[in-house]
Amino acid sequence: MTDVLIAVALLLVAGAATAAVLNRDPVRQALVLSFLGLTLALLFTFLQAPDVALSQLAVGSAVTPLMILLTVRKVRRRPGSGGDGMDKPAGRKR
Repeated sequence: MTDVLIAVALLLVAGAATAAVLNRDPVRQALVLSFLGLTLALLFTFLQAPDVALSQLAVGSAVTPLMILLTVRKVRRRPGSGGDGMDKPAGRKR
């Protein structure tokens, strides 16, 4: 029975990792990354590594996606950014 659970968890991890790589929007990537962290925590629980599962749950499912979302938010709100990627280079104003 545990072999079946491990196989299902591995399939979920592979699917979530593939979805994270194929997404182009950083917000969606962060959400999929959070789901990937949950599936990895589930896999580690099935592999009888509860300490690793708890660490993965905290870091991979909560902290890392939160940091990515905050970074994306800050970059998108940057003043003077037209969103076209053609910003002026940083330098001294004369």
